[in-house]
Amino acid sequence: MHRAFTAAGCQQHQPPFAAPERPARLEAVLGGASDAGWPVEDSPAHALSASAVARLHAPRYVERFERAIERGDGLLDSADNPLSKGTLEAARAAVDVCLTAADWVATGERRKAFAAVRPPGHHAERDVAMGFCYFANVALAAEQLVGEHSCERVAIFDFDVHHGNGTQHLFEKRRDIFFASVHQYPFYPGTGSAAERGSGDGIGRTLNVPLPAGTDDWALREAVEGTVLPALRDFRPEVLLVSAGFDGWENDPLGGWKLSEEAYAWMGRELAALADDLCGGRMLSVLEGGYSLAGLRLLTRRYLEAR
Repeated sequence: MHRAFTAAGCQQHQPPFAAPERPARLEAVLGGASDAGWPVEDSPAHALSASAVARLHAPRYVERFERAIERGDGLLDSADNPLSKGTLEAARAAVDVCLTAADWVATGERRKAFAAVRPPGHHAERDVAMGFCYFANVALAAEQLVGEHSCERVAIFDFDVHHGNGTQHLFEKRRDIFFASVHQYPFYPGTGSAAERGSGDGIGRTLNVPLPAGTDDWALREAVEGTVLPALRDFRPEVLLVSAGFDGWENDPLGGWKLSEEAYAWMGRELAALADDLCGGRMLSVLEGGYSLAGLRLLTRRYLEAR
């Protein structure tokens, strides 16, 4: 069983016209999900959205975000995070979608979901917005699975070309969340060296596989097959979460990798098979980056076709 989730509120974030992260991205992604034959469900507000955000983000950060919107500020924390009247609404809608999708995946067998959301989330830390991200969407889905569905082991695999510093930051001291990432390095945001393996109780629960600019399909496949998939199998998660960034595509304007559409089709097949083997088929992918509109539609389709 497979289903895509989204919310109209995600389009209320209206950055300046030239911003790479723009409403047309979500339209392209939903087109790709439809092309792949995935039914799309519009998610309502989630009853636990505010409390979920409060568990991972500092109250002072949420208050600062709210005040910035009320004042009509143009930015939050950096030039990478422009604000419009609807940015907070959109960020909350993205959280609603991810929590709803996590609930659906957790309450059945062989359920694969795709959260088509914007703004993205994997750069957002506890008390700072970064890299187009305001709330930590995939991390909030993981926390929902642990806190509300009693999952003891949740894995997150991030294949965005940019390292998911926010997800790592929020969980690096946890043993119940395993975070694995392949990403371009050195590159924005400057984190994600192989030496970053977690801290405290979370030592060994963070796996970074940095890859250079120019990485192609074969180099990515070697890294995923040789390092990431064995680590996920060793961890044996109850649910697999994926931060699905499509900006490693060879024609993406913000990435520096050379991945073809076949790389994303292969990734979709491998991760779906892994979820079937380890997690009773329970898998949730959450949209992160990807800034070519044509690429987003094509790559979303290829990734989701391998359900």
